[in-house]
Amino acid sequence: MRDYKWLHEYCLNRFGSAAELEAHLPVPNTPAQLRQISDDRYLSTLALRVFRAGLKHSVVDAKWPAFEQVFFGFDPEKVVLMGAEHLERLMQDTRIIRHLGKLKSVPRNAQMILDIAHEKGSFGVFIADWQVTNIVGLWKYLSKHGHQLGGLSAPRFLRMVGKDTFVPSDDVVAALHAQKIVDKAPTSLRDLATVQGAFNQWHAESGRPMCQLSMMLAYTVNH
Repeated sequence: MRDYKWLHEYCLNRFGSAAELEAHLPVPNTPAQLRQISDDRYLSTLALRVFRAGLKHSVVDAKWPAFEQVFFGFDPEKVVLMGAEHLERLMQDTRIIRHLGKLKSVPRNAQMILDIAHEKGSFGVFIADWQVTNIVGLWKYLSKHGHQLGGLSAPRFLRMVGKDTFVPSDDVVAALHAQKIVDKAPTSLRDLATVQGAFNQWHAESGRPMCQLSMMLAYTVNH
């Protein structure tokens, strides 16, 4: 495994200057900003991620105002009351994407958000307080307690709301493989722990957010 110095120098050579490199890197929300996001916005983004999975993002995004309407602005208290009959009616609504499995996930994920908010005060507090040095633990939590949040959906959802996380995209996995950290996409607890450890080392060496390290790593893969 190469150290952060190598990673930084590689990216500097690619972009030509520190300013150009920084312009291409994401900036995560602060814990305070994450706490300020309301539970309905978290549920909306969570649902958006679920519907985007396997579908063209622009198609889903274009229909999202209708989703906001039929799901009561994604108020978890209201959404959680939606029963099977209500969801069946939504399957006849041509304004939205009629995928029963994905539609069913919305009230189920609303229940997860309500459960966490009951314990922590808000879902935003829960997200903000989770340590990035065990971000894979948050992926696993969301996958276990939420619905349709397996694969890359949990890390991509976190990236969408601005929570600092790396994302094991194809390019990142290729870069990790090139550095002999893992030989395939990390799905087992062991491989996820190995990848988390590598990112923790780069994080300690650089002080950079995980999302920036993830992007920098992806840039080391030649296209």
